[in-house]
Amino acid sequence: MTGTGRRRVYLMRHGHVDYFAPGISDPRCVVLTELGRAQAGAARDALAGVSFDIAVHSGLPRTIETAEIVLAGRAGPAPRTVEGFEELKSGWLLAESREELAARLAFCFDAAAATGARFLPDGEPFAAAEARITAAMQSLIEGALWKTALVVAHEGVNRILLGWATGGGLSTIGAFEQDLACINVIDLDVTARELTPGLRIERAILKSVNVTPYDFVKAGLPRTSLEHLFDVDFGRGRPPEGWGRPNGA
Repeated sequence: MTGTGRRRVYLMRHGHVDYFAPGISDPRCVVLTELGRAQAGAARDALAGVSFDIAVHSGLPRTIETAEIVLAGRAGPAPRTVEGFEELKSGWLLAESREELAARLAFCFDAAAATGARFLPDGEPFAAAEARITAAMQSLIEGALWKTALVVAHEGVNRILLGWATGGGLSTIGAFEQDLACINVIDLDVTARELTPGLRIERAILKSVNVTPYDFVKAGLPRTSLEHLFDVDFGRGRPPEGWGRPNGA
């Protein structure tokens, strides 16, 4: 392999987790639930005929476990950590209910392109997250010779990569729902740089988005993934500005 030509990325989100399980003090450390392991198993079965040259995850337990299940029973390279694919770092938010927190999270992606927009108040700036995540993808392209890669990451990371692939950037990421353990397929045409050493991504092609092998037609997925994770049904409009802030401040 020369490194140029068409490459394919199977971009997954981790399976179901329970951020409210007893004993959870750090949400970064959550692991898959039984449902999450079953979702990852469905992805494993769907991808059984795909040969991966490399596999990477974010290094957080939920992506490590998902990758291990997807790759179970097959020969090939062991998955490794790419820290640049770690989930967006959130700030602190005072929320009075799961419904409110889910609503805040659900709508925060819509304003990602606004100047200074962050992933929740005091969280990571979306522009900085986009730079970090797309740089990780460029590094993955330039750092190894491969044709087919498995990348297991997170909702925010995947949304940003899909926005990057479409050329729409942060202004589009609110539209890319990422159900738990979903699979996206992105083809990348890679060429050699003309004036400097290295490779560049000439274009990206979305082959499929948000495919859930455990429910291909989404008949059992009427809720968004955030509503599912927080076990709420949030069907109303955008939360008011003062909701969740002390004294509306």
